[in-house]
Amino acid sequence: MVVTTASGAGANSKKRYNSGGFVDEMRSVAMKLHTRDQAREGEKETQGKPWPKWEPTIDGYLKFLVDSKMVYDTIHTILHKADFPEYAEFRNTGLERAENLAKDLEWFKEQGHSIPEPSTPGINYSLYIEELSKEDPQSFICHFYNTYFAHTAGGRMIGKKVAAKILNNKELEFYKWDGDLSQLLQNVREKLNGVAENWTRDEKNHCLEETEKSFKFNGDILHLMLT
Repeated sequence: MVVTTASGAGANSKKRYNSGGFVDEMRSVAMKLHTRDQAREGEKETQGKPWPKWEPTIDGYLKFLVDSKMVYDTIHTILHKADFPEYAEFRNTGLERAENLAKDLEWFKEQGHSIPEPSTPGINYSLYIEELSKEDPQSFICHFYNTYFAHTAGGRMIGKKVAAKILNNKELEFYKWDGDLSQLLQNVREKLNGVAENWTRDEKNHCLEETEKSFKFNGDILHLMLT
């Protein structure tokens, strides 16, 4: 998700965050793609309407949730299929979102809303990472990192603002985790660093170079909220 810090959970995550290693490099590259209205450490200029001034709609938000679920389902399948053994490291981390999203979509259905089919942004991203994962583990892991970590930071912040605007402050399951989220994130950081220790410098650089594509795909899904 493009409007994030991708660093961890909450405003104090920077103080608790102390993993070092390759994850620091991933975070640094991600921060360069944020604008200042998205994150205090952002470096890009804001283009268009700043995200805090967005006016989401229920229909658009449902599209966002449906497409997000498709992407999380795809990542889950990739990790369990494990075309590369390192993918198995990232199963059952506690960061999984697909089941939570299924509960949220069922709640919307019970409220009388029609659940849309996945749309082009979610389909395109899912197809992209599915093909990527078969031959390029470094790039796939870049997408894994940015998708999951972003949601725990800026994603939660957006969720609260959307809930306040159109959901009467209801907190969706999408924004809830079992256990200590900070510890779940730290566990995954350590796994990411462990996997990256076996990469060459060129492979690490290749992973980092995929960050911009991750932001683009996730940003397209995020903007569905406004449709």
